[in-house]
Amino acid sequence: MKNKEDLKKKLTPLQYHVTQENGTERPFENPFWDYHEPGLYVDVVSGEPLFTSLDKFDSSCGWPSFSKPIEPLLTKLDRSFGMYRTEVRSKSADSHLGHVFTDGPTELGGLRYCINSASLRFIPLRDLKKEGYEAYIDLFQT
Repeated sequence: MKNKEDLKKKLTPLQYHVTQENGTERPFENPFWDYHEPGLYVDVVSGEPLFTSLDKFDSSCGWPSFSKPIEPLLTKLDRSFGMYRTEVRSKSADSHLGHVFTDGPTELGGLRYCINSASLRFIPLRDLKKEGYEAYIDLFQT
């Protein structure tokens, strides 16, 4: 993982706050909460593939919501703000992504990964090969 000064140069202040300081962006004021283009969502810090648009759903919570990650993510108990939640972090960079809840659609497995847009970089389906993520193209084949 990069050192903090390198990350501060690479990331926007909001991306840094969310991924490195366990921050949260404002609901409904982030780019991916209602974004619907097909593609791959990766960790803004490391490029680790996290979610596909195929598993994204509208939860009306103001943040992007996914029914499942591509690969299992790190989780830990978050007791901040007087709540008990399950925090979700990326494996390779240990970036704070958001939280997972058990109120997702039952037909999709019942989980809702509520993720900060600031922790994500979106790669459109048409650019997966160009960006080096060609191994994930098959996920979009029906």
